[in-house]
Amino acid sequence: MLEARIEATGERLDKALALAFPELSRARLQALLLQGAVSVDGQVITGGSGRAGPGLYRVDLPPVASATPLPQAIALTVLYEDADLIVIDKPAGMAAHPAPGTPDGTLVNALLHHCGASLSGIGGVARPGIVHRLDKDTSGVMVAAKSDRAHAGLSKLFAAHDIERTYIALTRGAPSPERGRIETQIGRSSSDRKKMAVLRAGGRSAITDYVVQARYAAPAKAGAAPLAARVACTLHTGRTHQIRVHMASKGSPILGDAVYGSGSPATSVKAALAVAGLTRQALHASVLGFVHPVTGEALRFETALPPDMQALEDLLAAL
Repeated sequence: MLEARIEATGERLDKALALAFPELSRARLQALLLQGAVSVDGQVITGGSGRAGPGLYRVDLPPVASATPLPQAIALTVLYEDADLIVIDKPAGMAAHPAPGTPDGTLVNALLHHCGASLSGIGGVARPGIVHRLDKDTSGVMVAAKSDRAHAGLSKLFAAHDIERTYIALTRGAPSPERGRIETQIGRSSSDRKKMAVLRAGGRSAITDYVVQARYAAPAKAGAAPLAARVACTLHTGRTHQIRVHMASKGSPILGDAVYGSGSPATSVKAALAVAGLTRQALHASVLGFVHPVTGEALRFETALPPDMQALEDLLAAL
């Protein structure tokens, strides 16, 4: 617990708190405010945008969580495994590794239980074996390293983009033309630092090839846009949220994407989403191909859509 007395300053509360408690960052204080961990004269404060008034301010710090993830007996769908690496079909809802807000229940926790001491530690204490990530709510094929030599080799392959990676997305409308390459710069959005965006300057190069595989509820009028589509996206780079940002930039955001899915789908598509029970972005990493970094064997894995996306596609096809 930390305490400090603040006189009436007229400053924004979070800024005044950052001055009163220099050992805590402003961002950390904002998070603690949202958690109800800050009080003044015994009264809990729930927002940091107001003005600081006089009083005795108290910050109740939560106990420090262990930085070392623990093994958890979480079922994994294993597609391939040998002494050096493991390939799994990650379900939606599972984060790749522990992070703020997701302390456990991650792929790392599951791998620590499944692989035991053989899991590579070269990725660090919090991310053993992890060489690439899928968003928590994106399903599909992932590879993890079990040995240091595999970790180093896989990292080089991903850095050189010498990996085959294809995703299936169900989108609102369809990108035009039906086949093409999206080549942009992607970086943090200037309006929302939690989001990525296509930038005119700065950022990092991002390249996605796409092809519309199916159009759903397409009007009879030639050239008219369908209500939804199935799009195969092949990555040539691996930027954060790349496919989600690129599909949104083409005016066809991924269905169910609460972050980049601006605009509302047609009523019939919204109904299909509800019936299918899809509560995340309709994005699945369907293909992962690479040369085994130790044996030199060419490996390629392809998985079908998970039940929620398959149910949505079936409903869209029936529109």
